[in-house]
Amino acid sequence: MTTRDYNKEFQDNAHRSYFYDFDARLRGYMLDTFAPWLIDGPALEMGCFEGAFTALFAERFKDLTVIEAASDLIEVTRKRVDAPIQFICSTFEHAQVEPRYSNIFLIHTLEHLDDRRGVLERVRGWLAPGGRLFIAVPNANAPSRQIAVKMGLIEHNSAVTEGERLHGHRVTYSLDTLEQEVRGAGWTVRQRGGVFFKPLANFQLDKALQTQLIDDRFMDACQALGMVYPDLCASVYVVCEN
Repeated sequence: MTTRDYNKEFQDNAHRSYFYDFDARLRGYMLDTFAPWLIDGPALEMGCFEGAFTALFAERFKDLTVIEAASDLIEVTRKRVDAPIQFICSTFEHAQVEPRYSNIFLIHTLEHLDDRRGVLERVRGWLAPGGRLFIAVPNANAPSRQIAVKMGLIEHNSAVTEGERLHGHRVTYSLDTLEQEVRGAGWTVRQRGGVFFKPLANFQLDKALQTQLIDDRFMDACQALGMVYPDLCASVYVVCEN
């Protein structure tokens, strides 16, 4: 298998826009969804990208560690987040991590990994007794994506598009395939679901918010509807225990 240069992947795609106003809202909805399952104690974030989630985790957890393979992204996150965070510059496959974390977060990262099964099995040894693993991934069956399939823009729901491939994606999950992979790695799934019923693509939601075609009430209603129809959400998630 070819060794990946994570700094180069970041630099090659620095001109591409992956963050929308919608993303910030989705992060908030996701943390609200996880809130009842969070445990007091040390937290580990697996993959920080440019630190958007890291900043939110730093507000919630006093003891926060981040594993990130790209040293450039660690520097970006250090500058963005003013908090005493421990950074480990390593791939997940080779990171040396103590088994002390009450909460481990793998948020929109699993789909980037080459050895997903191996990483999921390895993470089991990083949890403190009673700890939990939180995984969220983009959903293959989001209505916005299914519409793109019917328009001929994407081959099928679970396809990895060229833009996703350039961003490092290796797979596109649905809720059932995510749960199957997690259980296959030896985890017990305590909770499963979706975050935000997604009728439009990110850029369309941003445009609709900017023009006031939709408002906060509409967005909150989509989040509430996502609790009813998890298979049709922007992201799907599982909360896991050893």
